[in-house]
Amino acid sequence: MSENNDVDQVDDQVESLDEATPEDASADAVADTEDDAVTDEVDGDEAAEDASAEAEENDPLEAFRRELWAKPGDWFVVHTYSGMEKRVKHNLENRIISLNMEDYIHEIVVPTEEVAEIKNGQRKMVTRTVLPGYVLVRMDLTDESWSAVRHTPSVTGFVGHSHQPVPLSMSEVEDMLAPAVVAVAEAEAAAAGDKGSSTTPRKPVEVADFDVSDSVMVVDGPFATLHATITEINAESQRVKALVEIFGRETPVELSFSQIQRV
Repeated sequence: MSENNDVDQVDDQVESLDEATPEDASADAVADTEDDAVTDEVDGDEAAEDASAEAEENDPLEAFRRELWAKPGDWFVVHTYSGMEKRVKHNLENRIISLNMEDYIHEIVVPTEEVAEIKNGQRKMVTRTVLPGYVLVRMDLTDESWSAVRHTPSVTGFVGHSHQPVPLSMSEVEDMLAPAVVAVAEAEAAAAGDKGSSTTPRKPVEVADFDVSDSVMVVDGPFATLHATITEINAESQRVKALVEIFGRETPVELSFSQIQRV
């Protein structure tokens, strides 16, 4: 009698397992599907990160933007005597050390660009200052840091309110510093023998359609949308010298024919 009861209990357990199998299988299938979905999502995120990193490596301008936005401090424009921009940068870098301002004044930049210059029939690339008479300073503004910058030899003051200068927007900083980044990237590509550059057709020589004292609109570069007055034209190098009003003061700049148009 006891043996029969044991057999009946075993049969009941087997039957119960058989009945539960479809539900358990369904639950297992759902769990497997969820695990696969999580794995696919992780793989997708990793692939996106890899693609983003690769794109950044191939696009130095994008890498520059990301680095620029991550830096501490605000960017201010400092007015200097024209032609003394590099001297001011050197003097201020020395003052930062002597006055222990390393934690407040982070970076001094003289924006430059590479331009083609033709002299005696020889064409060569030269570095020019983008903003003659101005220097960009990245800093945390305090009374002490303001004084350190303001009293640097050949500095005439901050642009804007003398004691409470307004920092530049990040887009303005990008416009001023990007040309140098692009020039370096192009120079490195050329030095590496970039095949793409060798197949690029040479830009046709443009005929000067401007006159001295013409009022023009800048359509490209860091001064885009600003009005300028031409003071000198060099048809051979396809460039003009002009006066552009920057921060409330007329500033001499050099522009290519392609950067300006009549108004």
